[in-house]
Amino acid sequence: QGPISGVNKEIAVLQCHGDCDPLVPLMFGSLTVEKLKSMINPANVTFRTYSGMMHSSCIEEMMDVKHFIDKHLPPVD
Repeated sequence: QGPISGVNKEIAVLQCHGDCDPLVPLMFGSLTVEKLKSMINPANVTFRTYSGMMHSSCIEEMMDVKHFIDKHLPPVD
């Protein structure tokens, strides 16, 4: 869709993936995160995997999402 430039190159990304996902294999998540790192500042890309998690979510993942939101978004009044 065009080059990523300016402030968009500094966007923070959290990508989460279960290591037992039968619908989207972990390998595809790994390939996606490497592509993202080639497009934006790789220091701003975080890839988390969760042991035993299938195509779903878990409390550990939700806590990681919460911490990511708390870190990168302003508080809501």
